[in-house]
Amino acid sequence: MRETNIFILIFLSLLLLSCGKEIPVIKDLSKSNYKLIDQDSTVFNFPKDLKGKNVIISYLFTNCPDICPLTTHNIISIKEQLDKEGITDVEYVEISFDPERDSPSVLKNYANVRGIKSNSWHFLTGNKKVIFNLLNELNVRAMPGDTTITSKGDTLYYFIHTDRISLLDKQGRLRKNFNGSKVDKDELISSLKQLN
Repeated sequence: MRETNIFILIFLSLLLLSCGKEIPVIKDLSKSNYKLIDQDSTVFNFPKDLKGKNVIISYLFTNCPDICPLTTHNIISIKEQLDKEGITDVEYVEISFDPERDSPSVLKNYANVRGIKSNSWHFLTGNKKVIFNLLNELNVRAMPGDTTITSKGDTLYYFIHTDRISLLDKQGRLRKNFNGSKVDKDELISSLKQLN
């Protein structure tokens, strides 16, 4: 009887330890559907069109002078590492919170300047209300900052925004968030592998 109780305690302890390693679900978006447009002007249903793939998501505006390019660069580096390891069932998504300026052609240019030519990388824009409803569901904040007119008459505009990379699992559930411009790449890759 005593050996049985010890066995049960050991089994329960191992079960609790193994459950503790799973990344919790932050938000289930599996029943959500946001009709957006990608850099090729193709309708993109988020997250429906990503089902069955793990997804690395970031948020940007193309005029961003610092955080957004750093975040994109970090994701390029993460993709290169995953490609080296043969992990190809990952989609990469960057959602613009400046849809009035970030048209598909502007997003395509943003990608081209950075050498991004992957079919698994989607730059998304769309209706402003739809974008901000999605951002709200993902708990991402973006608000217009100061606008400056240069001596040449050019307009410089900014957004104050959340600096984030998010992981979405194959079922369309938000599982983990990271600081986008200062992401620990090894931690993100390790977390991604835990989703498989």
